[in-house]
Amino acid sequence: MTLPGHAEIVVIGGGIIGCSTAYHLARDHKADVVLLEQGKLTSGSTWHAAGLVGQLRSSASITRVLKYSVELYKGLEAETGLATGWKMTGCLRLATNRDRWTEFRRLATTAKSFGMDMQLVSPAEVKAMWPLMDVSDLVGASWLPTDGQASPSDITQSLAKGARMNGARIFEGVRVTGFEMKDGRIVKVKTTQGDIACEKVVNCAGQWARQVGAMAGINVPLQPVKHQYIITEKLPGLAADAPTIRDPDRRTYFKEEVGGLVMGGYEPNPQPWTTGDVPDEWEFRLFDDDFDHFEQHMSQAIARVPALETAGVKQMINGPESFTPDGNFILGVAPECANMFVGAGFNAFGIASGGGAGWVLAQWVVDGEAPLDLWVVDIRRFSGLHRDRQWVADRTLEAYGKHYTIGFPHEEYESGRPRIVSPLYERLKKHRAVFGSKLGWERPNWFAPEGVEPKDVYSMGRQNWFDAVGEEHRHVREKVGIFDQSSFAKYELSGKDAQKALDWICANDVSKPAGRLTYTQLLNSRGGIESDLTVARLADEKFYIVTGTGFRTHDFGWIEDHLGAGLDAKLVDVTEDFGTLSLMGPKARDVLAGVTQADVCNAAFPFGHVREIAIAGYPVRALRITYVGELGWELHVPIAAAGEVFDALMKAGAPHGIRPVGYRALESLRLEKGYRAWGSDITPNDTPAEAGLGWAVKLRKNTYFLGRRALEKMSGGALKKRFAGFTVDDPDVVLVGRETILRNGEPVGYLTSGGYGYTVGKNIGYGYVREAGGVSDAFLASGDYELVVAMDRKPARIWLGSMYDPKGDRVKG
Repeated sequence: MTLPGHAEIVVIGGGIIGCSTAYHLARDHKADVVLLEQGKLTSGSTWHAAGLVGQLRSSASITRVLKYSVELYKGLEAETGLATGWKMTGCLRLATNRDRWTEFRRLATTAKSFGMDMQLVSPAEVKAMWPLMDVSDLVGASWLPTDGQASPSDITQSLAKGARMNGARIFEGVRVTGFEMKDGRIVKVKTTQGDIACEKVVNCAGQWARQVGAMAGINVPLQPVKHQYIITEKLPGLAADAPTIRDPDRRTYFKEEVGGLVMGGYEPNPQPWTTGDVPDEWEFRLFDDDFDHFEQHMSQAIARVPALETAGVKQMINGPESFTPDGNFILGVAPECANMFVGAGFNAFGIASGGGAGWVLAQWVVDGEAPLDLWVVDIRRFSGLHRDRQWVADRTLEAYGKHYTIGFPHEEYESGRPRIVSPLYERLKKHRAVFGSKLGWERPNWFAPEGVEPKDVYSMGRQNWFDAVGEEHRHVREKVGIFDQSSFAKYELSGKDAQKALDWICANDVSKPAGRLTYTQLLNSRGGIESDLTVARLADEKFYIVTGTGFRTHDFGWIEDHLGAGLDAKLVDVTEDFGTLSLMGPKARDVLAGVTQADVCNAAFPFGHVREIAIAGYPVRALRITYVGELGWELHVPIAAAGEVFDALMKAGAPHGIRPVGYRALESLRLEKGYRAWGSDITPNDTPAEAGLGWAVKLRKNTYFLGRRALEKMSGGALKKRFAGFTVDDPDVVLVGRETILRNGEPVGYLTSGGYGYTVGKNIGYGYVREAGGVSDAFLASGDYELVVAMDRKPARIWLGSMYDPKGDRVKG
C-alpha cells in the first residue's frame, strides 16, 4: 500500500460519518478525496451502534438533515449493490403521564410544521401494533411511520463503496500522527505510512476526534460515555417489521433484530470513559459486561415487555459512544484552524445523522460556509470554557442523563455552575435573582418577590416566574429597570483599513462618523443572515462591536475569516474587559443625568449614538440603543468598576423606582416590539428582505458587500416567505415556538419564537408565512389565521408591524 503524496481533501476516520462525507465529496463535488482509517472501516463505535433511525428534531434544518439520511439509505443499495439493512418500521414513542403527553402533542405539531406526519395513537392502537407490550400505564403514544432502523456496518460499507465508485481513495490501517502547519493552516497530514500534502482536512475520527483536533491546536469538546444494550434470543410473537420503540418514561428503547429484541437505555447515572486520551488500539473492542449497572434498564424493560423475563440474552454490548455537552453533534470549521473541518460527537444518533451530516459537511468543506442553518451543531457554538475537560465531562453526563427526560420549556443545566460570574453576581443574589447560564456566564433570568422561592419550577403550562416577570416587564415600560448584560460578546476592530473591512462584511452602512452606531447583519454568500450585531464607531480607525453572549466564538470567527487579506485591521476580543449595564425605561434619562456631568438630553445624545461619559469617576462607553422598545442606554463599564457604577445608578434611580430586571422580561419586551432574535427568528436560511429587515441593508449605496450579489438576484421577484407576528387571546395557551401557522385552514409556516406580551396582554409568536407564488401585503392581510398549539387549533391575529409603539416614539424621545 502506497499513500499518495497529495490529495485535495483528507478525511480522517472510517466510521459512518467519515465514509458519508467522503462519499458526498466524491459523488456531488468530484473532489480529490483520500480517507484514512487507523484500523478497519467501522471499527471505532459505528460497528456496535444500535442502528435506530429517527428523524424529528427541534431544529427544522437538523430534521431536514435526518430526513435526507432516510432518503439516502432507501436508495443506496440500488446504487452500490451493497445492502444497508434499512427497514422503514416506523417508531412509537410512549407516554405514561400528562406532561409527556403534552410534550408529544407539541412534538406532533412540530413534525407537521416540518412536513412530517406524526400521529397520536391510543394505548389500544399501540397494543394492536405491538402485541407483546404491556400498555396498562400508557396515556398514548406518538407514531412516526417513516422512521426505521438500519445496519450501521452495512450502511458504512455501502457508503465506502459508493465513495470508491466516484473516485475516492480509502486506506485502512493508516494512523494520523500529526500535522505540518503553516500560518494557522494544515499543509500536510503526517501518518504511520508517510505524509500527504493537502488543502483541507475533515476530522471524522469519532471518539478520537478530540485527540486528532488537538494535534492541530483545535478543541473538539466531546466525552466518550459507556453505552450498553442487549440482544435477545428470538421472542415468539415478535413481528419482523415491528416498529422501533422509545419508552422515555422508562428510559429505554427497543428494536427488532433477527426475531429478537435490541434493548438499551439512557440512565441518570451514566459512566464516562476517560477524560484523557482514548487508546489508539481499540479496534472492534468493547468493555466488560456490566449487568449491575444495566439492571435498572432490564427491570423497566421487563415491565414494558413481560416476555423479556424468560428470553435468553444472546449478547450484551458495552461500548463507548461520543457525547457532547449540549446533546447536539459537532460540525463545521474549527475556529483555531482555517482548513480543519469537524464531524463528530453524534450522541448515539450517528446512524440517523450519518447520511445527512456527510451531505452538509461535504458542501461546507467545498464552499467554506454551511449550506443551511446549522447553528445548533456548529463547532463555533463553544468557547474557551469547553477546553476544560472535567467541565465538559460533567456537563456531558448531565446531558446524557436528560436524553429521555421530559423537555420542559426554559429548562437550565445545573452542572459546572457557577462558572463565570459578573461583578454584580452577589449584589443581584441579594435582590433574589434566579440565574440561568449562557456559555458559562451566570445571568439573572428573573427576580423572585418576597414570599416566592427564588428557583425555577418547571411545568408545561405557565411556570412559577410568570407573574414576577410580568411585574419586571411593566416596571420597564412605566419606570426604569437595570439589566446586567455583562456577558455580551464584545470586540474591537482597529487599524487604518478597519472601515474598509467592515464595509465588505456588514450589510448595513457603518461608514458613519465617529460617535455613531449601526445595527447591521452579516450575510453569507446566499444572502442569509449569519449574524446581527451593533457596530459603534469610537474613532476614525476604531470600532466597538457588540453581539449576543452565545455567539462569541461564531461572530468573532466570521468577522476574522472575512477581514480580507493584506488589510490593516486587527480584531480583538474584549468581552471580559467590560461589564454591560442596560438602563431602560421612560425614567432612564433622569437616572443617567443624576450620575454624570455629560449632557444626555435628546439633542446632545440622540438615539443611535455612542459617547464616552464619566460615571462614579470611571470612563463609560454609553450606547443609546434598545432591545426592549423604550428610552435607554447600554453602559459599557470597565469590568472592575461595574459594581460601583451599578451602586451609583441604583442610588440615583431610587427616587424613580429603579430595580434590576432579568432576561425573561427582556424576552417579553422584545417580543412586543418585534425585535428579531438571531438563531430563531433570523438565521442563515433567511434574507433581510424576508425578515422585514431590508431597511438595514445598503443596497442603494454603490458599496460591494458580502451577500449583495445574492440579494440583487432576488430583488426583482416576489418573496416566497415573509416574517410576521401573531397574537392569540386564549390565556391558557403557552407558545414556545414551532407551532403551525394556518391561513384559511392551510399550513403556511410555523412560529420561530413564542412567549407572552404583558403590555398587550396576549400570547405573541413570530414566524415566516410561506407561499410559492409569492407573499404580498394583500396575501398576508386577507387571510384568516390560526395557530396549531399542541395539536389544538387556536384563532390568531396577524401583525405586520410592531405591536407596541409602532412608530418608535418612546425609543427616540
